[in-house]
Amino acid sequence: MVLILNNDNFNETIKEGVTLVDFWAEWCGPCQQMLPILDDFAENQGDTMKVWKVNVDQSPELAASFRVMSIPTLIVFKDWQPVETMVWVKQKSELEEAVSKYL
Repeated sequence: MVLILNNDNFNETIKEGVTLVDFWAEWCGPCQQMLPILDDFAENQGDTMKVWKVNVDQSPELAASFRVMSIPTLIVFKDWQPVETMVWVKQKSELEEAVSKYL
């Protein structure tokens, strides 16, 4: 299951381990395309990593702090450090490949 991050829980949530964060907005068509792909990906991860979403309209400071200019932007974090950034709709296999390097 994909969970929601915001200014209040972001730092605590991504401080340890591998986390994939999707920066998105409700009005964004490609972001809506990404939803079922991300849900499927998250279900297959179990406890190996976390998958979260940040709504850029509700948390614009977070998006700005990671220089998110286009959405969807997906960032892989390892122990709070951004280690890989992907922009636009990605397939499940692309997500798996991106995070597998850091697990």
